[in-house]
Amino acid sequence: MMENIIIVIGRLLFLLLALEFQLQAFFSSASASKAASGIKYLPGFDGPLPFYLETGYIGVGEAEEVQLFYYFVKSERNPEQDPLILWLTGGPGCSSLSGLAFEIGPVRFKVVEYNGSLPTLVLNPDSWTKVSSIIFLDLPVGAGFSYATSEPASRSSDKVQASQAVEFMRKWLKKHPKFQTNQFYIGGDSYAGIPLPIVVQIISYENEMGIKPIFNLKGYILGNPLTNFRTDANSKISTAHGLTLISDELYQSLKTSCGEEYHDVDPTNHECINNLDAFDECLSGLYTENILYPKCAIASPKPIMEEIQMDKRRRFLWDKYRQQSLSIDVPTFGCPTYPYLLSDYWANDAVVRKALHVRKDTVQRWIRCNYRLDYNSDVSSSFQYHVYLSTKGYRSLIYSGDHDMVVPSMGTQAWIRALNYSIVEDWRSWHVDGQVGGYTRTYSNGMTFATVKGAGHIAVAHKPLECSVLFKRWINQEPL
Repeated sequence: MMENIIIVIGRLLFLLLALEFQLQAFFSSASASKAASGIKYLPGFDGPLPFYLETGYIGVGEAEEVQLFYYFVKSERNPEQDPLILWLTGGPGCSSLSGLAFEIGPVRFKVVEYNGSLPTLVLNPDSWTKVSSIIFLDLPVGAGFSYATSEPASRSSDKVQASQAVEFMRKWLKKHPKFQTNQFYIGGDSYAGIPLPIVVQIISYENEMGIKPIFNLKGYILGNPLTNFRTDANSKISTAHGLTLISDELYQSLKTSCGEEYHDVDPTNHECINNLDAFDECLSGLYTENILYPKCAIASPKPIMEEIQMDKRRRFLWDKYRQQSLSIDVPTFGCPTYPYLLSDYWANDAVVRKALHVRKDTVQRWIRCNYRLDYNSDVSSSFQYHVYLSTKGYRSLIYSGDHDMVVPSMGTQAWIRALNYSIVEDWRSWHVDGQVGGYTRTYSNGMTFATVKGAGHIAVAHKPLECSVLFKRWINQEPL
């Protein structure tokens, strides 16, 4: 009798364990399905979306305490064959919604004066998703809708976000195995010029080590990229002189008094400091992201520079201009930056968040560029990573708006020349609809440099048609 009871109990325990396993599998499957969701309708857009949009979270780091939010748009041409691009937005701390709705994504905000109703979205005819699939990633943690579940996990840096980007992509590819054989590129602009080459190098290393999934890595794309704090800062002076923003006399005095070093200035060199103050005064009335535009607020909170982990003895012209171009004021209607204000209303709407599958009570307020992250800029130059990548045969496209005073094209050309590769095709103009779109040069390391005429710091936002043509020709391996 006792033996039969033991057998029955054993069978019951087995059934309970089996049931528990099935329930765990069910909830795990349900959780995974919620982690990535296709979206057919977006609030503010009229009718069903004519492209595939997916949003979701992928956890990275220890115990996945960092939850990274992304938008994924399939190529509108041939997603099975077209390249896959991971797009990183600058800042550090700017939301990838900027890439999706202001730069290279399939939608943009209709620019009408805000009247209290939800801002309207329209199609972007110059979207890069016409010929490629793109993942727009909210990185580092704290950017956009990405969040941390603990205070230590909320801290980030150049190296940390690069490592997390690689972990994100590995997990994303495992969830989307159909894209593992697509040609893979990594792209970004502005501050992404620091962590992005690190991401490419890590993936290159791990590919060689055989770590799976293996990426079909082909190259990278950088727009107006911060690369070397010193070189980029120093180039502002010569660029301003070339654009006749400062006088010949001030330019010569700056060179003499500062020894052509404007990045790390000796505080006892009063003549140099005074000349730099005069330089600042000359540019104080300009919108330094594009000097052709009127100076406007950009609807992002002013960063507290003392909170950014940098050597306080240095005078970063990069930071100085970054401070000057930001304001807590909102742009007025008619300003080129007015759509940023519309995005603030749109992304903080409860209906929009629900449609995007944003998790409740994770990000209280969406900010287009969150400059108050706990962030350590621990890489002052990404030049060494370009040196490594140049030896591996990867293709690269580096483009610069020629009216950018934040990361001037002259500084970008300086570090490209320092790679010391021979010129394959010398300086020439490239054209769109019979007009000069900019100038270009190609090098033997597979690198193409191009300027975009009339564009500023975020060239793809200022000249979307020209940048779209530039990208399509390059990604299709056609002459610019």
